[in-house]
Amino acid sequence: MRISVLSLLLAALCLSGCINFTKPKPIAGTVEDTLKTRWVAHRMSELQANGTPDPREARRIAVEEFKKKYEFTSVAQKPDPVTAATP
Repeated sequence: MRISVLSLLLAALCLSGCINFTKPKPIAGTVEDTLKTRWVAHRMSELQANGTPDPREARRIAVEEFKKKYEFTSVAQKPDPVTAATP
């Protein structure tokens, strides 16, 4: 009787999520990727509004500025997939 009560209690804890053996999801990497995408897009639009006619040049400048401003992030160390520029 005592074993069945303990096993029911353990099963209830496992099924309720109190004992979770799954790995945490990498949220920080996703947040950094989103930050870079949004920041570069915003800065590109600012550069184009201020007179940079070529979108590729505006993106290159924006990516360089992002790498300088957010050099502490891991996404700033990765090469840019669009321009294939390395840090």
